[in-house]
Amino acid sequence: MSTINYRTANVDGFNVFYREAGPANAPKLLLLHGFPSSSHMFRDLIPLLADRFHIVAPDLPGFGLSDMPPRETFAYTFDHLADVIDRFTEVVGFDTFAVYVFDYGAPTGFRIAVRHPERITAIISQNGNAYEEGLSEGWNPIRAYWQDPTPANREVLRDMLKPETTRWQYVHGVGDESRVSPDGIALDNYYLARPGADEIQLDLFGDYKNNVAMYPAFQAYFREHKPRFLAVWGKNDPFFLPPGAEAFKRDIPGAEVRFFDTGHFALETHAPDIAKAIGDFLSR
Repeated sequence: MSTINYRTANVDGFNVFYREAGPANAPKLLLLHGFPSSSHMFRDLIPLLADRFHIVAPDLPGFGLSDMPPRETFAYTFDHLADVIDRFTEVVGFDTFAVYVFDYGAPTGFRIAVRHPERITAIISQNGNAYEEGLSEGWNPIRAYWQDPTPANREVLRDMLKPETTRWQYVHGVGDESRVSPDGIALDNYYLARPGADEIQLDLFGDYKNNVAMYPAFQAYFREHKPRFLAVWGKNDPFFLPPGAEAFKRDIPGAEVRFFDTGHFALETHAPDIAKAIGDFLSR
């Protein structure tokens, strides 16, 4: 089994924590996590793929063990997250790579793909959305904040930062909750409880409207460049619906879509199945 190394990259003065595994000369695979998680979410997947791929999994700015500067000095927007991760790939020598995107990792990774289509060898989307039909009614409170960013509408969104909400995100749609390790839930809640983390996350909720506004640009990239594409989707996700996964085939006719009987954090219950799907897909 390949060893996982835990490193920090200096990205123009910004420290990005990341996990790295696999042979340096193997095909490169970038893993991008989502809310409210970190690269810890890939703890089961990385060992299953590291014999065949050079894997790097960074913590997004403001998440996990990467720097979390005050919002007064760092703009917490998805454009800015993508700027940092884009430079991060250059710092760690990821010139061409496949990218696995999940949740917040999707608008981050898709921005990088739009900027550098020649660098992307394949895309794996695990509940990483790029279509309006993929957004469930669970987004309604956040949409209300987009449309009317009042303090009251912002305050409503604090419920999404509560420990019980984190747990719900992990176990909703999972047939057997005993298969979901409590460690990821506890770690995410630890990071969310840091001073200032709540306001940062609320800023990102508000900025997510700019991801939806970029859906046409993402879709244009898919149509023009038709990257090799695999969707591995927890079909019971309360935020990103199965039609969002199927929609990729509209712009990438060759896209493969696989559904798993689980929720948002599909790797918690189906890491071996998803690893096999990725391995088979990328080895073709």
